[in-house]
Amino acid sequence: MIIGIWAGGLAAALCTLAVSSAKAQPRVVVLGTATPGGGFPVYGEAVAETITALDPTLRVETRHTKGSTENVPMLEAGQLDIGLVQGEVAHEALSGVGRPPANLRIVAAMYGTPGMFVVRGDTPYRTVAELKGKPVAFGARGSGLVVLARYVLDGLGLDRDRDFQAVFLDQAGDGPKMVMDGRVAALWGGGGGWPGFAAVARGPHGARFIAPDADGLRAIQAKHPFLKAMTIPAGSYPGLDAPIASVGSWSFILAAPALPEDVAYRLAAALHRATW
Repeated sequence: MIIGIWAGGLAAALCTLAVSSAKAQPRVVVLGTATPGGGFPVYGEAVAETITALDPTLRVETRHTKGSTENVPMLEAGQLDIGLVQGEVAHEALSGVGRPPANLRIVAAMYGTPGMFVVRGDTPYRTVAELKGKPVAFGARGSGLVVLARYVLDGLGLDRDRDFQAVFLDQAGDGPKMVMDGRVAALWGGGGGWPGFAAVARGPHGARFIAPDADGLRAIQAKHPFLKAMTIPAGSYPGLDAPIASVGSWSFILAAPALPEDVAYRLAAALHRATW
């Protein structure tokens, strides 16, 4: 009888322990970023570390993807819980540009991405027009920066694919090397602290940054008013001694339709606590 009582008590204790352990397991959240060498993987790792540290009920795991244009359909299909999506891609998805509007929710805004080109400091290029007909790396194939380039150049009366020798990368990290060894004349990118720009600026030849002039910026915004005036501050990159005016948009962390609201709330709350 004593053995039976002890065995029964042990079973009950083990059952309670198992339930407690199950409750203690954090909820895994899969975050889609982009290809190595760009800004999204760096940002995504910081987001994952921050949320996991601030909310022990969540564990964010990052996943490399082709970028914004793949993250949207992966979110819709439930293959990602949350994803980093560049502003122009988010605009097209949420507004239903060329497709039905996406049923995705914004968890948080990330950062603004004003677009511009970088060239080697020892080259003669100083304007967008001087890059016409030249080989230009516009970014990884699935990157939202490629979409931003299409809108910016369209506003200038240029076609990204016809007016330039457009090069699309398998990985964002390939672009800086192609500029520095002369395989391309320029690399398109955006924002302050973007890894591709920083790599070129730290290279042996330095860097020069090229954005549309004032008339060009007005023309772009007249045709695509969802693009906003933005500035890359002086000192954002080695050798950038004066601010550069351009246009761009904010990128977002978007959530899949099936992500539970309480999980989305906890994600947003952790990010809010980290920034205030």
